[in-house]
Amino acid sequence: MHKLYISKDYSSVAVGADEVALVVEKEASSRSIPLSIIRTGSYGLYWLEPLVEVQLEGTKRVAYGPVKPEDVRPLFESGFLNGGDHPLFIGDVQEHPYLKRQKRLIFERMGRLEPLSLDAYVEMGGFRGLKNALEWGQNRVIDEVTKSGLRGRGGAGFPTGIKWKTTWLAPSSQKYIVCNADEGDSGTFSDRMVMEGDPFLLIEGMMIAGFAVGANKGYIYLRSEYPLAYEILNKAIDICKQKGYLGSKLFGTSFSFDLEVYLGAGAYICGEETALLDSLEGKRGMVRPRPPLPAVKGLWGQPTVINNVITLASVPWILSYGGDAYARFGVNRSKGTLPVQLSGNLKYPGLVEVPFGISLKELIYEFGGGTRTGKPLKAIQIGGPLGPYLPESLLDIPLDYEELSKIKGIVGHGGIVAFDDSVNLAHMAHYAMEFCAEESCGKCTPCRIGSTRGMELMEKIIWGKGSRKDLELLFELCDTMINASLCGLGGMTPFPVLSALRYFPEDFGYSKQDIVAFATTN
Repeated sequence: MHKLYISKDYSSVAVGADEVALVVEKEASSRSIPLSIIRTGSYGLYWLEPLVEVQLEGTKRVAYGPVKPEDVRPLFESGFLNGGDHPLFIGDVQEHPYLKRQKRLIFERMGRLEPLSLDAYVEMGGFRGLKNALEWGQNRVIDEVTKSGLRGRGGAGFPTGIKWKTTWLAPSSQKYIVCNADEGDSGTFSDRMVMEGDPFLLIEGMMIAGFAVGANKGYIYLRSEYPLAYEILNKAIDICKQKGYLGSKLFGTSFSFDLEVYLGAGAYICGEETALLDSLEGKRGMVRPRPPLPAVKGLWGQPTVINNVITLASVPWILSYGGDAYARFGVNRSKGTLPVQLSGNLKYPGLVEVPFGISLKELIYEFGGGTRTGKPLKAIQIGGPLGPYLPESLLDIPLDYEELSKIKGIVGHGGIVAFDDSVNLAHMAHYAMEFCAEESCGKCTPCRIGSTRGMELMEKIIWGKGSRKDLELLFELCDTMINASLCGLGGMTPFPVLSALRYFPEDFGYSKQDIVAFATTN
């Protein structure tokens, strides 16, 4: 029987993967060809989706893409089930330059296995990290995570080992692990890819975290816009319970761990960890003042580790190969790899997992292929909808938390959105203010009122009705929001505005000299 692999990833489905799978099945039936279609996660080569892989002898696969429904019959006629030549022939995906240049630790299994096959996951090294953790004990597990230099991949970049140790040492008979899967930043999709394509990896990461800090209960707080991830995660949890990978006294030890998925409230602010906790407790998502930190007093007042999907999905590799091995990747204090999500106006959008230290220019041009339109690149936005706009002149900067902070940039969740020279960044920056006004939880005045007043000021400036006093007021308002907001939503909303003014003042009707002179006197 012939085996075919077609992605079930939501981005692949959006460009027709389900239709292609259905047409392939019908064409094979009409030709009386026995066929098995295995739905996998995506490799993240989205400009090649829908991608169809054919199993040849042994483990060798060859791929064709991007395949449209009308391509299916010609593919059969070309003998693609036996690796026949066709204009859509790609060959071995693992040898594709887009993948070969990467260093995949988190995404090493992505696209290669059936997401809900526990046997396939174990066969490909799954749960090795958990078994090492149970043998080594809590102290060494936390030590290995600390040595790895792993930092939170959700945006804050806080050292994971320190967070875990804080919760481990907090006195309490009940502790929790919470996975922040409320992936709401524009241009980000790595969390979704993991949950849809390799769900047991996230489960294993949460179990290791639970063992390390002494927690027996975990929650995945999932954004409501991810129905496929919700379905797959719940099925994966059920399979783990049936096979003895979740529950009481696991693997002959005293360690117990249970896990459930909680569907989010559909609010961007619930991606902020304390607002997430309120929502998880059944309240309206509102930011909590800190201290106390969630690591000490979190869910229902108990010590709680909150990490995002990619942070937790990094842990099994670290526990399998050691913290020192992980720390060999990356630069300075930015250790390991980061799944960078390339989107916007790019020729080759997709997911790229690379060690820290690679330049933004290499990501945009060598992986992304430059702009899809062929027009000059004007700017990129890195770090989500509240990240700054960076001009092409700054793209030699390495992907590094501290180096980016020197130019007021952020790594965020690793999403990069590219814009060609047709974009008006004054309008884009105005959207950031509008977004904040819409999504603010309303708890603090700088965010609640500042975003609305900022939106009004920007409208006056953009439409040529703003005075120098309005510009001065906008700068002052941004300074207040940055320094007085209760959380990152209000505190980061000025980043797109200030960067657009700094690097692209002409979009606001000013010259660079105007902005420089104003910045000098204010």
